[in-house]
Amino acid sequence: MTPAGHRRLILTRHAKSAWDDPGLEDHDRPLNTRGRRAALELGEWLDSRGYEPDEVLCSTAARTRETWTKIAAAPLEVMPEVQYLSGLYQASPAALLEALRGATGECVMILGHNPGIAAFAASLSARPPLDPDFARYPTAATLVVDFQIESWADVQPGAGSVLDFFVPSGRG
Repeated sequence: MTPAGHRRLILTRHAKSAWDDPGLEDHDRPLNTRGRRAALELGEWLDSRGYEPDEVLCSTAARTRETWTKIAAAPLEVMPEVQYLSGLYQASPAALLEALRGATGECVMILGHNPGIAAFAASLSARPPLDPDFARYPTAATLVVDFQIESWADVQPGAGSVLDFFVPSGRG
């Protein structure tokens, strides 16, 4: 639950995807076994911290959709509204910011891809996490940031306060 006058962002890179089918288009690659385990671990971590989104903005890529499905397998009090947005596939930081500004939830999760998601994460707070994994934003990495705003339309880079940063032990 976010305090009044605040908005919370959960920014997640998809879990580790499979590369075993060279004929598969990048957009269609599923998660591998390690990625499925990491996404389940991430869902459990989010649940243990009470970080439950009420809105999810997810890339249409198979690996992001599957990451969300595994995260959502954790017990959620309320199933959030999920929007699958083609514009989040390989999105730039500017495109991610634009999508976020259109969000309506109090706690929004964005599931996307590097390199855009790492650059977007780095832009959100004046004080990024000290974790050495933050700069490379490995698969299944998740940043939780609070903003003192009434509406996502008002979100500005550098104005967030980092609450948490997590990378599953299996490294997504």
